[in-house]
Amino acid sequence: MTFEDYTQPVKILVTGATGQVGSAIVQGADDEPFFSVVGLGPKELDITSQEQIREKLDLYLPDYVINCAGFNGVDAAQHEHERCYAVNAEGVEKLAAACGDLSIPVVHLSSDFVFDGHYDSGYREDDEVSPLGVYGDSKWQGEEALRRVLPQHLILRASWIFSESGNNFVTRTLERARSQLEIKAVNDRIGNPTAASDLARVVLAMLKQIHNGAEAWGTYHYCGAEVTNRYSFCKEIISLAMGYEELAMEKLTSVSASHYPKEAQRPSSSVLECKKLLNTFGIHQRPWRSDLSEVIRFHYQSRKQALQD
Repeated sequence: MTFEDYTQPVKILVTGATGQVGSAIVQGADDEPFFSVVGLGPKELDITSQEQIREKLDLYLPDYVINCAGFNGVDAAQHEHERCYAVNAEGVEKLAAACGDLSIPVVHLSSDFVFDGHYDSGYREDDEVSPLGVYGDSKWQGEEALRRVLPQHLILRASWIFSESGNNFVTRTLERARSQLEIKAVNDRIGNPTAASDLARVVLAMLKQIHNGAEAWGTYHYCGAEVTNRYSFCKEIISLAMGYEELAMEKLTSVSASHYPKEAQRPSSSVLECKKLLNTFGIHQRPWRSDLSEVIRFHYQSRKQALQD
């Protein structure tokens, strides 16, 4: 490898770049001279369209594609199954095929929903899958398509992703706390909250090592450090928010998941074992509590700015 090769930034194309993780990866890559990044939202690149995929790959000629595009409506998937499979399974296969033709490796974001959640001590990458509902099955089918079509891939399963904006547990909790006197949160679903910015850190760190010669293709798990339940997570969100505003909420009540019947089942345990990532890439889990504090701070900064504008 020549000196010029070392000085050229690594070109990455991020699909689903307007979502939580996609936007965090674009922002993280923008901050590092190692990368040159292009982020495309669903309006700019629909991964269900083979023509659009090939057009964008020919235009940008990336070294790697990071696929954050996905149909993420877990309940909506139950009655929009055709669209869900088109994006989460068939779209991934089309993207993998097009990238394979150009020898472009793919990093793909997947989900804890490929497991049924009955094993609460932590799922490993080689544990047997048992997807819950249409959404979980579509994510599994997408993984399998990528494995089948493109050997040079990284699949990263994550759980309980949160950020300062968009539709996630943190922002929904804040909205409810501003308008409701009592909030009920479930105490029998456990997992590891994962900040989108932390997940972006992990993806970019993996890519650096891959680009520098690590032969470590395959499937990995990542989530924030420390297992909690939805009730305790909700309590922590509200505690931090009270430092920024006076909330309408007066009572937080712990309830079972049966109190909130959903169209689609959720895993009772979303705990992911992350030792393979640590042993292979040396990447440690970061505590979600410190990330949550930063996310809440950014949320209120953005909110204040929006009110001023």
